[in-house]
Amino acid sequence: MSNANAPHPLVLVPGLLCDAMLWAPQIEGLADIADAWVPAPTQHATVDALASAALAACPFERFALAGLSMGGYIAMAMQRQAPQRVTHLALLDTNAVADAPAASAARRELVARGRAEGMGAAADALLPRLVWPQAPRHAALRATVRSMAWNVGVDAFARQQEAIIGRPDARGALAAVACPTLVACGAHDLLTPPALHEEMAALVPGARLQVFADCGHLSTLEQPGAVNQALRDWLG
Repeated sequence: MSNANAPHPLVLVPGLLCDAMLWAPQIEGLADIADAWVPAPTQHATVDALASAALAACPFERFALAGLSMGGYIAMAMQRQAPQRVTHLALLDTNAVADAPAASAARRELVARGRAEGMGAAADALLPRLVWPQAPRHAALRATVRSMAWNVGVDAFARQQEAIIGRPDARGALAAVACPTLVACGAHDLLTPPALHEEMAALVPGARLQVFADCGHLSTLEQPGAVNQALRDWLG
């Protein structure tokens, strides 16, 4: 017999150039209700392979699943591959459309910059779109992004970018999602603006849409209190 008060198994999938630090405020802030595990999506160059690896390594049979940005692409693929294992789905600061050619070209240029100038340069190039310029604690957020970028490294960064470039359009599969779903983003997310989240939320039956004020793309770090409350409500 299951214990209704037992912590909820929770898988938190990081985005491009990110690691468990992306979810640190959630791991700590939800510790009373969730047993969190963070995969390292670095070893493969397709979203489906990254999803399969995360499912194989996951310590939980059934779990709530949240992904941010590239982590959202992986989470959607995990849900498609093993819908019976996913009890709740949260898609943060992400989108369900395929990569545009101009975006793909820019991604490959950024990988080349990382190889030539180091991961700090790649992180610095991304930062204006990752973090809202008016974000409180902007300097600390910048340092965290640079640390995560160095941790991931240029070879994994290249694989991640190829996975993002080759990702499928996932909109058609969203109508089949049958678990409680949260779709959320920062109001000032420049990479995946609120309109993309409105589209995703409209496709998932019963999905809840939430937009975080004073927040850019890295909502888990920029507005951890608001994100934690949204995830707490989602886990219900």
